[in-house]
Amino acid sequence: MASGWWRWRRGCSWRPATRSPGPGSPGHAGPCGPRPAAARAQVRPGSALSISAISYFCLVKSLTSACPNIYSISRLHHTTSAMCCCSKTWSGEKYTDPFTLGRRYLKGLYEDIRKELLISPTELKEMSEYYFDGKGKAFRPIIVVLMAQACNIHYNDSRDVQASQRTIALIAEMIHTASLVHDDVIDDASSRRGKHTVNKIWGEKKAVLAGDFILSVASIALARIGNTTVISILTQVIEDLVRGEFLQLGSKENENERFAHYLEKTFKKTASLIANSCKAVSVLGCPDPVVHEIAYQYGKNVGIAFQLIDDVLDFTSSSDQMGKPTSADLKLGLATGPVLFACQQFPEMNAMIMRRFSLPGDVDRARQYVLQSDGVQQTTYLAQRYCHEAIREISKLRPSPERDALIQLSETVLTRDK
Repeated sequence: MASGWWRWRRGCSWRPATRSPGPGSPGHAGPCGPRPAAARAQVRPGSALSISAISYFCLVKSLTSACPNIYSISRLHHTTSAMCCCSKTWSGEKYTDPFTLGRRYLKGLYEDIRKELLISPTELKEMSEYYFDGKGKAFRPIIVVLMAQACNIHYNDSRDVQASQRTIALIAEMIHTASLVHDDVIDDASSRRGKHTVNKIWGEKKAVLAGDFILSVASIALARIGNTTVISILTQVIEDLVRGEFLQLGSKENENERFAHYLEKTFKKTASLIANSCKAVSVLGCPDPVVHEIAYQYGKNVGIAFQLIDDVLDFTSSSDQMGKPTSADLKLGLATGPVLFACQQFPEMNAMIMRRFSLPGDVDRARQYVLQSDGVQQTTYLAQRYCHEAIREISKLRPSPERDALIQLSETVLTRDK
């Protein structure tokens, strides 16, 4: 996790703005504790300061605190090249809305997924198809096909998405949906996307089996591609999903470890699928490992930013907008980014975090602390930094409408309201 931040710092020679010391700020013995001598020393651009010299949370806090203004991603369209020594961001070709552009390659997406599920008994088929109703934006499949096309154009100016690359988009959506079915069982959720969850309609046991079935169908589709490297890349996603769920079940007593724990969980539960799906289509379309890493890093950073904003919306959006209850994470005992940042201003939240907001009134009090703090703002800043890194990575590819659409999707991640 931390390595991406240091790569970004070295590439852009970023320095914190001078500001008066405050809680958690450099040189202040606040909630993060006094900074070690190595951390107090001036950090030269390109220096290899060990992450152990400064607590992870304080690093994140100093990064976000040094960015007091929210710059729009549109502004980055014109500055990314100068800041990060990347190629020109805009291709000069006629630009199309990323969702419109992506859907050109995804016609019949949900029909094709339902065809994969046809072999099941009637009830299992109905449960498995429940979320594949075509009402979502298909965010993950669109990223995957846009990345496939951007990599194809970068490598040999190919204007076609390969059938195997499109299959990866279907598989990504199936893995994601299976994880939603399982998550709803674990969380005892009653609504998802504005309707009742699978577990509430058919029961927990059948819901678990439905999620398993979707995963098995996705695995069969993956095996048909016949590329062992791609199979290895995408099976890593399933492992990460399980490990991420276990991380979510635990919590760290040490405040400085909590943020690293939170970001690792965020990567495994959300970003790994996007990162590895993007890498998979790049492997299918281009033999260059540098391109594979660009695709992976773009997906990782966009995926983490997506979840950070999701955690913000849990405090700022309404249930009608989200299609599920808000403050759900607190009710599940989870300390997300806004809570962890708020804890720096309201240390009394530490006890609530450790008991997972289990006492009467904990959820309401924690929500009020978050809204009174800069937790939402700081989490948004952090999501913005990840989107900036995603733009820096994808801008290394040759200009194309698909590459530009991936840049535009970063803005969508930051500005979405559900």
